[in-house]
Amino acid sequence: MKSIAGVLTFFLIVAMLFSCKHNGYKDKIKRVNKKDVNVLFLHHSTGKYIYRGGLIGKESAVKKWFESYNEGADSKINFVEEIFPKRAKYKFQTAYGWNNYPYDYFNIWVKNGDKKEFVKEPTLKLLAPLWDVIVLKHCFPVCEIGEDLEVNINSEYKCIGNYKLQYEAIKKEMHKYPNTKFIVWTGAALTKENSNENQSMRAKEFFYWVKNEWASDLDNIYVWDFFDLETEGGIYLLDKYAKAPNDSHPNKEFSAKVVPLFCNRVVDVVFNKGKNTNILGENK
Repeated sequence: MKSIAGVLTFFLIVAMLFSCKHNGYKDKIKRVNKKDVNVLFLHHSTGKYIYRGGLIGKESAVKKWFESYNEGADSKINFVEEIFPKRAKYKFQTAYGWNNYPYDYFNIWVKNGDKKEFVKEPTLKLLAPLWDVIVLKHCFPVCEIGEDLEVNINSEYKCIGNYKLQYEAIKKEMHKYPNTKFIVWTGAALTKENSNENQSMRAKEFFYWVKNEWASDLDNIYVWDFFDLETEGGIYLLDKYAKAPNDSHPNKEFSAKVVPLFCNRVVDVVFNKGKNTNILGENK
């Protein structure tokens, strides 16, 4: 009997794990009044550093910033962060994996955009009707950009040609949801020790294209220029902003420094369509 009970308990746990689809998406929507705004931030590890803003553990400088903002605001912002896409926690689980590059947003949101989910990850068909603003980013391996040897929109190969094709398709998909605003981070940069000049020059070229040609002031897509903040106009994440010369995660000091710029940009996009800040988040 004990063995049967143990098996039943195991399968119950498995069922609960698999039943928690989209946890953190629909169940975290808050709207006390019609003016309130729900913002979803999709990220990986670099995003976590910025979200925490140099604070220790689960404390979040971004969360504290919005709590302070909401105290005197008629329209409150509910800011929610989620890992996207996710890796499997257990070997028996199916998950998309730890890739959040142009191909992956294209693969989940465009190629499979007619569904509500793909490999347990939500598409815009599910997300856009729920959230007023969706913020998305890539982690620093996005800057490992090779030459345009294989230009194919369906390729995972990282090159400017593929990135541009995938970004154009992503933009068309975002345009299907005009009532949702999207804030796209330019990519997290690599340190000099973790990259080379050719890769980093291509990264700068691509993100220059994103903010100056791909993005427009006339639609529902906005940019926060994280790459420029990390590089100060150069091509590498500056060592003074890096966790270590061989670690391309941002350090606590840099993370704390840019939190107000990020939050300021979000608020301006929400209420002013980004007209009162530049793409760094600075007031004009």
